[in-house]
Amino acid sequence: MTVAGKINSLVLSVAIAATVLLSANTLHREYSLSRNLALSNTAERAQSLPQLQLGVYYRDRSLLRFALSKLVKGRPYLSFARVVDDRGRTLSELYPGTIAETAPPSLESMRGTLPVAEIGLSTNQQSHGNVSQWWMISGIDKIWDLTIPIMSAINPTAATVNEAEFSKTLINADSAGSLHVIGYVHLGLSRAQLIRQLLPSGATVLAIAALFILLCAIISRYVTRRITAPFSVVKRMADDIAAGHAVKYEGVENSGEFKEIVSVLNRMVGGLHHYKTRMDVDHQLLSMKVEERTSQLSKRNEELNQAVKEVTETKDRLRHMAYYDSLTDLPNRRLFIEKLDVLLKLAKRNEEMLSLLFLDLDNFKRINDSLGHSAGDLLLREVSARLSLCIRESDLLAHYMDSESRISISRLGGDEFTVVLNRLDRAESAGIVALRIIETLSQPMTIDGHDLVVTPSIGIAIAPDHAETVEELMKAADKAMYHCKTSGKNKYLFYEKSMEAASADRLEMENELRRAIENGELLLHYQPQVDTLTGEVSGAEALMRWNHPKLGMVSPFKFIPLAEEIGLIVELGQWGLEEACRQMVELQALGINLPQVSVNVSALQFSVSFVDKVSEVLASTGLHPRRLQLELTEGIMMDDTAATISALSTLKKMGVELSMDDFGTGYSSLSYLSRLPLDELKIDRSFVIEIDKSENDANLAIAIIAMARSMGLKLVAEGVETHEQYHFLRNHGASVIQGYLFSKPVPFEEFKNLLAPGAFKPQIEQIGNGYAV
Repeated sequence: MTVAGKINSLVLSVAIAATVLLSANTLHREYSLSRNLALSNTAERAQSLPQLQLGVYYRDRSLLRFALSKLVKGRPYLSFARVVDDRGRTLSELYPGTIAETAPPSLESMRGTLPVAEIGLSTNQQSHGNVSQWWMISGIDKIWDLTIPIMSAINPTAATVNEAEFSKTLINADSAGSLHVIGYVHLGLSRAQLIRQLLPSGATVLAIAALFILLCAIISRYVTRRITAPFSVVKRMADDIAAGHAVKYEGVENSGEFKEIVSVLNRMVGGLHHYKTRMDVDHQLLSMKVEERTSQLSKRNEELNQAVKEVTETKDRLRHMAYYDSLTDLPNRRLFIEKLDVLLKLAKRNEEMLSLLFLDLDNFKRINDSLGHSAGDLLLREVSARLSLCIRESDLLAHYMDSESRISISRLGGDEFTVVLNRLDRAESAGIVALRIIETLSQPMTIDGHDLVVTPSIGIAIAPDHAETVEELMKAADKAMYHCKTSGKNKYLFYEKSMEAASADRLEMENELRRAIENGELLLHYQPQVDTLTGEVSGAEALMRWNHPKLGMVSPFKFIPLAEEIGLIVELGQWGLEEACRQMVELQALGINLPQVSVNVSALQFSVSFVDKVSEVLASTGLHPRRLQLELTEGIMMDDTAATISALSTLKKMGVELSMDDFGTGYSSLSYLSRLPLDELKIDRSFVIEIDKSENDANLAIAIIAMARSMGLKLVAEGVETHEQYHFLRNHGASVIQGYLFSKPVPFEEFKNLLAPGAFKPQIEQIGNGYAV
């Protein structure tokens, strides 16, 4: 806003404010005078009407109505008029004009404690819903209730007098000794009507005020234009200078001072213009340099950002590699221990319960051996995904795999998982979660086209009940898991102190098994394979036994899995191979004929160097390779097809026979089987047990027999114990039988007696005679 505008606004604001104050004061004073005059005139008029005294005394309503009409005549501000007796009862009332009738207040409420002979004045508000008056903004009118006593010289309680006497008394009222109040005139004065009477005078005042404001505005405009005219010239000069133009003389023709100023300014403008041109050139050069430098800095900044991003990504990747399992993307052993330590401290501080579940997949090694480690990896991923669905987001799930290279490479033992359940309300809740995990993992999983079912063994330890440190808690859960494994698998067990003794026994057994070879505690038992067509022993399977000095004969189902777990199976397998070959040579020296001996080879034992070891054993013992047969599992043949076929082919060229043990229990493909240089298939005992009762087992056995015939392979049925099993197998073409029906595994010295010519012929004839084919 210009200076002139500001001055005009200020003057106009002051004029308006002063006018409003004066107008308001004038109107209020006029209103007060009008109201007071209306009240006094109305009261005097009411007291001067003798008809009111007569009407009240004689209760003459027509006379009272006449008196009231005279009273309200010429007084438009009266909204109503009524006459009441000294007890407040209405004798007559009148509502002039168009204002709606409204019940007036009672006499007592208006006068209160006021003396009876005094004029009373009170106010009330009255709504005029059906009356539209523009000056009544809210529609509510203020009413002054004026009560004027009606005086009489005649006592109303005395005997009634006639009108002539009453009139005479009124004429001589001044000489009366006392006056009596016989009633009241109640008049309602409307504020709205009073204001309406003042409208003409109010309009005059407002008109004068508007003229005054207009006059002030005209004078202010004229004065400010005279005052600010030089400023406009100066502003125009400043604009010309700012634009770089020469200052013009328009408007300053009559001012010598301004002409001199214009001349000086024009010279300054010329100098500034020259300076500005030079500065523009300098600025352009500077801008080019700044732009070039900015581009360089921007490029350098992008390079730095990219470097920071790569460093951050590398750092995150290294941290992820250090703390997470590459296979399942779960926290690894290191991160798990760190987080478990933190959770234990929080649980101890908050006095809360925490549970550790140590989970191991049952027979996971069998899947690795049968389908290969790639299938095992896929299975572990599926297991980790299912485990994540069984726990809360606040719980901790980890793939508890040892970081040592031997386990990372072979992934043996990589089937262990740990689950931490924090903030438990009770220990039984951990069992509920464990049961949910068992049920979830028991659902079939499709891996490489195979429907697999895995079961877990879960050990549970509770903090602080069972342990308070990470190491103690993990040991307790591990012991519980081990006892779960040894007591049937596919379940969960809570840690108990009694497990400590069993763990100590297991540790002692591990140590004693390591010394068993040196102490000569191992020996071989042999179970004959009988050719039922000739009654001769066509071969024998060498089975390892452990004659413990204290425990006696230890079952191979105990110490063989233990040897595989602690990595001792390679040494045991090497000893068994050497001992079987040595004893075969001993039989030959005695003139005892045993065509062939079968030696079991563990999946952990079979490797590229195993072929060289077989060659060394044959050379050192002098056994002919044709007399040695190696029983291999399906897992050996699925581990690495090219390397396996090469190793098997080398053994085959040496003259060693190859047999697939427990055929049908794994997941081998028939296409693999056709490419392997095998000599024999063995029907697993699990099919033979129910072969005469289960249609599925019978069909599987028949299919294996037919497949062996079609591929030109020898066939051995192991685990035969009953006559029914024997005849079923014989009737379907399996002639070589191994099992308790003929003999259990026996020591070497006892086995010699079973190798006599035709030793089993009588038994075969007896079995044949007792069963009709």
